[in-house]
Amino acid sequence: MIAVMVERARSHFVALSASRGSITLPAELRHRHRLDQPGAQVEIVERDDGVIELHPVLPHRADQAWFWDERWQAMEREAEEDVVAGRVKTFDSADEFLADLEREAGERGLA
Repeated sequence: MIAVMVERARSHFVALSASRGSITLPAELRHRHRLDQPGAQVEIVERDDGVIELHPVLPHRADQAWFWDERWQAMEREAEEDVVAGRVKTFDSADEFLADLEREAGERGLA
């Protein structure tokens, strides 16, 4: 077995490497860097000074993670079904859109 020290300013972890080269990262570290998400990968960089760096590689940008959330994806599928079934309205202008909203609010007693 080979011990690999994973070092951060706020935490220190030791990950064990099996004889086949597999390295298991602690669950807390995997979760914090979203490496427990489907499709997540780790980039391995060997520096000239011999230090091995592990960099999380996500299947999508971190600032777009909300879009790939299962709840959001379910809403996207529902919206697509509405489009396919023709349960949508289109408008030629923002004024037409707002007028339709006001009309529907009035019909529902919300205006």
